[in-house]
Amino acid sequence: MAVSAVTTLKRVALIGNSPPRLCGIATFTQDVRKGLIAAFPALAVDVYAMNDRGARYDYPPEVACSIDQDELADYARAAQRINASGADIVCVQHEYGIFGGAAGVHLLKLLDRVTAPVVVSLHTVLEQPTPEQRAVIEALVRRAAKLIVMAEKGRRILRDVHGVADDRIAVVPHGAPDRAPVPADSYKARFGFAGHRVLLTFGLLSPNKGIDTMIRAMPAIVARHPDALYVVLGATHPHLVAHEGEAYREGLMALAETLGVSHKVRFIDGFVEKEELIDHIAATDIYVTPYLNEAQITSGTLSYAVAMGKPVVSTPYWHAVELLADGVGIVVPFGDSAAFADRICELLDKPEMLDEMSRKAWAIGRTMTWPALARAYVGIFEEAVRTQPARLFRGGGRRLDPVPPRLDGVERLTDGCGIIQHSIFTVPDRRHGYCVDDACRALMLMHRMPASDAVRADELATIYAAFVQHAWNGEQGRFRNFMAFDRGWLEERGSEDSFGRTLWSLGDTAARARSHELRLWASHLFDQVAPHARELASPRTWAFSILAADAMLDAHPGHEMAMTMLRDLSLRLRAELNAARRPGWDWYEQVLAYDNARMPEAMMRAGRRLGDAALREDGIRTMAWIDAIQTNEDGQFRAVGTDSFGRPREQPLPFDQQPVEGWATIDAARIAYDLSGETRWLTAAQRAYAWYFGGNDLGLPLASPSDGGCFDGLMSDRVNLNQGAESVLAFQFACCAMMEMAEKADRNGSLLKAGSVAS
Repeated sequence: MAVSAVTTLKRVALIGNSPPRLCGIATFTQDVRKGLIAAFPALAVDVYAMNDRGARYDYPPEVACSIDQDELADYARAAQRINASGADIVCVQHEYGIFGGAAGVHLLKLLDRVTAPVVVSLHTVLEQPTPEQRAVIEALVRRAAKLIVMAEKGRRILRDVHGVADDRIAVVPHGAPDRAPVPADSYKARFGFAGHRVLLTFGLLSPNKGIDTMIRAMPAIVARHPDALYVVLGATHPHLVAHEGEAYREGLMALAETLGVSHKVRFIDGFVEKEELIDHIAATDIYVTPYLNEAQITSGTLSYAVAMGKPVVSTPYWHAVELLADGVGIVVPFGDSAAFADRICELLDKPEMLDEMSRKAWAIGRTMTWPALARAYVGIFEEAVRTQPARLFRGGGRRLDPVPPRLDGVERLTDGCGIIQHSIFTVPDRRHGYCVDDACRALMLMHRMPASDAVRADELATIYAAFVQHAWNGEQGRFRNFMAFDRGWLEERGSEDSFGRTLWSLGDTAARARSHELRLWASHLFDQVAPHARELASPRTWAFSILAADAMLDAHPGHEMAMTMLRDLSLRLRAELNAARRPGWDWYEQVLAYDNARMPEAMMRAGRRLGDAALREDGIRTMAWIDAIQTNEDGQFRAVGTDSFGRPREQPLPFDQQPVEGWATIDAARIAYDLSGETRWLTAAQRAYAWYFGGNDLGLPLASPSDGGCFDGLMSDRVNLNQGAESVLAFQFACCAMMEMAEKADRNGSLLKAGSVAS
């Protein structure tokens, strides 16, 4: 009987299959939920149910939502539901085949987006996983606070094959019903088994169950015990039915007929409810699991039989070897019908041996009941919550002195062609080649490096400028963006955003480059590129182009093309703002995406350049709106998460957060401070800068000041440990901007420390 208990947990999110889907994982998930609620009545347990391909189910109310295994968007939506529910813990019932993607990799999309600690119960653990299976398990190891296996064999495999530390693994036996033992004969009449010695195998029928092994043993068993009856209880596996109908079952029935034991083998076709299954097991004299696959780490039906005190004869799959040790059951070789016959007859010949085995099974079964499992699970859950990584910073004012920029991280990614887009940790990943987006950013950064790095920065600037020049496709009026490592272009026209960003780098180079020759080159290419800007349709690209024009007007105040472009595009951007604006939504588009602060920055710069107060005010007001959106409950910077992209007029989701947003926000806050003189913008800049150092939702630093590196983003539970070009460059831009802002504030007698932030 379940013992009522208390826990500090309020809500559990349980991910797995669920009835009415017919499979063992569905039954297990349902039983775990019932066990948790029975043992801890105040605990809420929501089920997130996996749908197999093409299937729909009429789920009970406890299923909070369903996930189509091949629909990636469903995984993201489920993560949102889990986060919104306030779940304290996420518990996954893991089997490779129930999740989509190679070896069930889609599950990681969900787990990467939930904020609660994760515990994973592994129903399959393999000694020789495929590369895809290994990758998934090891990703789960990184994400999970604890892994649950159902046998010590599982612990050994995780330790030896995957290098998982023992303290990351918990062994919790498969749950089973807690029913008092009763004589088998008292249940037999109900099922038409009266007068028989009943041998039972239960479960979804499939070839790996080894049913034919037992059927071939029946002639020898019946010869010695004519009252023996082998009962095969269970529907054919739905996936097998979908491919071949009932051919497998019919083949087994034909085999029994051929061997002359069809009257001694009874097939009960159907997926029985749990109570009826338990009654069938109660009516059993010997439970049989003739499975053919050694690498079975758990068997629910075996657990049920042992917990109910039933003698068992089984093949030596992993769970059986462990559970049936010390006389709890008997193990015989795989596929050995003669051995099955001999050992079953031995038990039937020796009632005292049968009774002793039953007593041992019953005793060990008390450790496997659903109440015992529930208590073990909740203990693991509470430990996972208690040991969540502590936030490095939370609350209070904290001023960060700007870190001097460094070229080490940029140089690590740079070769004679350009800057490599991505890395694996800190090692450049040549598979992804280069892009003009990163080359133009790197070009601009070189002009901001301090005098101590001027010589090397100017050398690198020439490399990046050459890449930008080569990217220009004059015939198309566009920049190419992506180049393979073999230096072959992968497209003739890049995106509009890459066009606008590269145009910006030309204006910036014309204004800020130390080299006179580089300024001449940038001005020359700008004049070729700028006329094509009028064809652009994206508000964000207009913003980049406005920044380009404003920079060019710093270099050449009378540049008519730049002035015309700035005036035209700022009016377009204002029109977009007026069209998209709604109560509570003061923005240029119906959605939030990346580099959001560039649009208010462009409006502010255009307003200042044109002497247009209305443009300036639009820019400052929308910057205040996005600044509020990008501030979390603790007063920290929270970049708009990539999960938010494409959600019209909805509050942004928190993850994944990208380093480029901090840089954009700092730049926009700088111009807002210049225009308004309000110290709130110093605070906003400091808040965004602190994000790189741990002033964020996880309290985890992304920046590496010692070498100028920066991790690729903030996920729901960790940082992405790769260090790609965009991230490294964004952090270096942020350092340069904060250094310039601090120097200007000090010159003006307004210390940047006025912008103390929560971090």
